[in-house]
Formats: sequence, structure tokens, C-alpha cells
Amino acid sequence: MSSIRDLILEGRRRLDRLPLSDPTLESRLLLQKAAGLSDIEVLSSPERPVPLGKVRTFFGLIEKRRARAPMAYLLGEKEFWSRTFRLFPGVLIPRPETELVVEKVIELSTKREESIVDVGTGCGAIAIALAGELPLARFIAIDISRRALKAARINAALAPARRIRFVEGRAPAAFKSLLPAESQDFIVSNPPYVSERDWRDLAPEIRLFEPKRALVPGPTGLEFIKRLIRGSAPFLKPGGHLVLEIGHGQRDGVLSFFDEAWADVRSFDDLSAIPRVVVARRTARERASSSPHPL
Repeated sequence: MSSIRDLILEGRRRLDRLPLSDPTLESRLLLQKAAGLSDIEVLSSPERPVPLGKVRTFFGLIEKRRARAPMAYLLGEKEFWSRTFRLFPGVLIPRPETELVVEKVIELSTKREESIVDVGTGCGAIAIALAGELPLARFIAIDISRRALKAARINAALAPARRIRFVEGRAPAAFKSLLPAESQDFIVSNPPYVSERDWRDLAPEIRLFEPKRALVPGPTGLEFIKRLIRGSAPFLKPGGHLVLEIGHGQRDGVLSFFDEAWADVRSFDDLSAIPRVVVARRTARERASSSPHPL
């Protein structure tokens, strides 16, 4: 039987030409997944033999990775906000830059009882991270994908985060049946914002495996964001906030969608100095639009 060391080296050799990867780390993680090994077992017993059945499983994972399957799907998990989230193929993988959405909500929160809606919750990363930081808040997490909601409910149960109501629906149209007018302190979202043109240039790990409808809302990439901005104001309390992630180069286009129903509209850069999150405050009742925007 092959040893742990030998298998990691062979996995590294097979993954060596993958772009933007760490072949040694990926080989080790895939072997740990296939053989049920811990970090300590790998580091302390590199000469330990691995049973043939687990070796076959390992090389099966290696071949999937060579075909550009994302590591998060092969491992079945991804870290976000220092938590491990379970993932299934077809559920959007959370990214580190989305943590900026969580940071801004925490900064703006009163830390008292608040109502928060997470639009396009995916695996539940934003809502569950916020539930851990804001123990008095109540959440509604909306997604159009049943597969994503299944993952989100599993992650909420593991957290545990029991103040989250998961709802299948298409936002912002779903707000009408879910939310009373002027009832929410926050509406937050990592919305689809990739244009059709940019989609064609994405890495195969994204383009071939991640759900397109969670990433691409239309030709320009701004279609869903525009609807969300116009559809959110009637359901936010005066003084409530909309916090949303945006794509590279979208700042000016997104800011142009805000009208007199909004104030203090600001953008914030991610660690790469890219405008990544937009925050806007719903104006006081007497200044806000008297009727909802068409959705």
C-alpha cells in the first residue's frame, strides 16, 4: 500500500500544472478528505500506509480537480467569517470579500433587537455569520434555489443559528408577501452582478461548476441590483440600511440607481482597493417616496 507521503507527492505531481493553485496543499487536503485523516495524522505519520479503497477515492478526487472542479465542492466545505460552511455542487461558494458586507452591518447595528433580510442567501453565510455576532437580531434569508436553501438550513443547524427563517422566493418581488411596509432594519445581499461578457472570461472552476443564475442577472450585470435598490426602500424602516456587494467597476452605475428615498449612500473598498460594498440609508418617512417603486 502507498504511504501518506507518497500519495501527497503523486497528487502534487498530477496537479502541478493547474493555474492559481497550491498543488501540495490541495493534494494533502484531498487525501485527508478521501482517507478521513486529520492534520496531526498526516504530519506525525507520513509513512503510514493508506488502504487501497481510499487510495482510489483520493485519485478520483485528484482527477476531478484536474478537470477544474472547485476545491470547496470536492471537500464539501468552505470557511467564511471563521466558520466552516457545508457546501453542495450547485451552491454558490462564499468568497472572502463578502465578509465586508458582514463587517458593515455589524458596524451599523444597534446591537439590539433588529430585523434583517438576507437576499440570495446561498449557503447561508451572511445570515449565519451575522446571527453569531448579533444575538438579538431576527433574520429572513431568501433564495430562489432549493439546493442552496437545503445547504443553508444544514449550516444554520450546525452553527446553531435558530433565529433565521429560510424562504424560497424571488426577491425583491417576494418582499410584498413576506414583509410589512417599513419593517426592516437591514436588507443585505451578495447579489448576482456578473455581466454576460465577464461570465465568458471567468475561470473554469466558476464557469463550469458554480450556478450561473447566482452570478449573472443579465447582460450588464446590474439588472438585479437595480431592482433590489428600487424594491427595498418601502420595506426598510426610516433610517434602515441597504448593504450590498457589487462587482469590479460597477460603483458609479450602482450609485446612479439611488433616488430621493435614500441618503448617506457610500461605497467601501475591499482589501484589493476595489469598491466592493455599497451602503445606503433609507430617508425619514416624510422625505421617502410615498409609493413603492415598480419591481
